[in-house]
Amino acid sequence: MDDINARIAARVRALRAASGLSLEALAEACGVSRSMISLIERGESSPTAVVLERLAAGLGVPLAALFDAPEAPAVPVSRRKQQVEWRDPASGYLRRNVSPAGFPSPIHIVEVLFPPGARVAYETAARPGVTHQQIWVLQGALEVTLGRTRHALEAGDCLAMVLDQPIAFRNRTGKPARYAVVICHDPAIRPAARTRG
Repeated sequence: MDDINARIAARVRALRAASGLSLEALAEACGVSRSMISLIERGESSPTAVVLERLAAGLGVPLAALFDAPEAPAVPVSRRKQQVEWRDPASGYLRRNVSPAGFPSPIHIVEVLFPPGARVAYETAARPGVTHQQIWVLQGALEVTLGRTRHALEAGDCLAMVLDQPIAFRNRTGKPARYAVVICHDPAIRPAARTRG
């Protein structure tokens, strides 16, 4: 866990520096306290998935980008033994970045093992551009709530969405759920107005 915290620390520092943001400016942009960001950047905190999602939103990057090595070479193949795994200290869910780190692509693939009874809720903030996400359930069952719409997913089901609303994941069963998340983030595309029905 220390290695992954050090990696997250280096990534947050590098992304913040590249964005030209002070600790105060990032704290204001993402709703995470300056002291917490400072602890994360020093590798002295094990941030939860919710905190990391807020940081990613404030930095204008997908959550998966916080797990890349800062010096990751742009190679097209991601070997299984090199894929970074991280466990959320709050919910216990295990995520693995499947896509090649450092490769210049707007697409990221993540695999998640979600424990029985676990729940994670993200208050996804508005970001530059548009982030599309698809969730493909590989094993078990998963409940995904996007805004006010709840989707009950079983093995083989795939849910497509635009990340412009709060999203919550829940496993109401007594067995782990395993699913793949495919994320496409293009900061150059402006979000279209959502139609209300």
